[in-house]
Amino acid sequence: MPLTALDIQQQRFRTKVRGVDPKEVQTFLEQAAAAFEDLQREHHRLTGEVRQLRGEIDEHRKREGTFKRALMQSQKVLDQMKVNAEKQADLIVTEAENKAEKLLHQAQRRLSQLQEDITKLKRQRVQIEVEIGYVIESHRRLLTLGQEQIRATDEQDEKLKVLKKAI
Repeated sequence: MPLTALDIQQQRFRTKVRGVDPKEVQTFLEQAAAAFEDLQREHHRLTGEVRQLRGEIDEHRKREGTFKRALMQSQKVLDQMKVNAEKQADLIVTEAENKAEKLLHQAQRRLSQLQEDITKLKRQRVQIEVEIGYVIESHRRLLTLGQEQIRATDEQDEKLKVLKKAI
């Protein structure tokens, strides 16, 4: 367990007849020494790392100057490309507007045709519904007539049964 400054400040030794316990003091000193040694190693490592990073910073600053000059040149080229792109974009937009206008007219014509087709189909549907209604009504009448004939036949059969029983 690493020793902290607070640990050192709060360390209390038990007193014995002749003062503090020497073993306890020795153990504490060994811990403090180990912690201090670790800190020294870390300090040396960080110092070396700082030197290395400073060298890298200097190198990056040199590169930064080169990049700035290249960036300025690139910016000039980009500005010219932007002007050219805007001109080309204007041409593309004009062409697109013309195509869109043509497509709109085609779509409107198609819409009109579809509306006419829908109207025809609705008329056909109404006509078919009326025809189906007539067919259903005529079948209903036929069924009614058939049921009436069955009842009449059943009544005649009943009368014959009654007459047969009577004879």
